[in-house]
Amino acid sequence: MSYGESRIYKKVEIIGTSAESVEGAIQGAVDRAKESLEKLSWFEVQEMRGHIDDDGKVSEYQVVLKIAFELS
Repeated sequence: MSYGESRIYKKVEIIGTSAESVEGAIQGAVDRAKESLEKLSWFEVQEMRGHIDDDGKVSEYQVVLKIAFELS
């Protein structure tokens, strides 16, 4: 398909988590989505949040994403 042709997409919302980073949470979510969805195209970060442990350290990053994939 060339980029001059019409395309239709569907968006789904997922939440990625990582103990390491926001980027890790995003990549983990995309990796998991790729296991069950085809033709992934782009993502939008809707929300970012995290968990703070008893020592005041960030222990988890959470990212709410909308991931779009092209419909066949």
